[in-house]
Amino acid sequence: MNHLIAVTGERGITTLALDSPANRNALSAALVAELSAALADCGKDPAVRAVVLTHTGTTFSAGADLKGPASPYAFVDLLRQIVELPKPVVGHVTGHVRAGGLGLLGACDLVVAGAAADFALTEVRIGVAPAVVSLTLLPRLEPGAAARYYLTGERFGVPEARAAGLVTAGEEELPGILDALRAASPQGLREAKRLVTARVLETFERDAEDLVRKSATLFASADAREGMTAFLERRDPAWRL
Repeated sequence: MNHLIAVTGERGITTLALDSPANRNALSAALVAELSAALADCGKDPAVRAVVLTHTGTTFSAGADLKGPASPYAFVDLLRQIVELPKPVVGHVTGHVRAGGLGLLGACDLVVAGAAADFALTEVRIGVAPAVVSLTLLPRLEPGAAARYYLTGERFGVPEARAAGLVTAGEEELPGILDALRAASPQGLREAKRLVTARVLETFERDAEDLVRKSATLFASADAREGMTAFLERRDPAWRL
């Protein structure tokens, strides 16, 4: 069996690396299921103080796997699992992050990024919208930045991501952050995380079902069929002016 998540541990920190570089760590049904299982193991293990979510290859995640995507419900469950995990989750990105990959980062409690990282919400360019990822992104992003990047699909770098509220710190701060988490009590971390995630979980309760339905409707549309076909055929979609 080919594993899609590489798991390592050091001094109470478990690192889960998305490890499907051949398809740029696209969010396939298999990858989402394996990441969910690895997170569940971390949540139950008293030796795990915190989790680092990172990647192999040059791309953290290219978003949904257009050839074998996870269901919207499975992806919502994964996002909620990260938010509800009783351990802090630190996203660590050193490369490209696209579409659904930003939803994963939005679910993390802290995000550190290397200087070469870049980001884009590319959904509008294939005829859909960042529906499900809004559950974790809209509570985190500065409203003006959300409007710009949702509507334009533009690529943006680490300085813009920090200003927008997506990135917490540069990756040079990761060792200090992890040592600070090691110094905290498991109970303290669990209860502090509950405080800072309470409003995000309210968003899940209120909006998740509507956003899943919206996502399904959009992906079944004529625009989406054209957008995804154009993407796979490496050509401009019909609407390009």
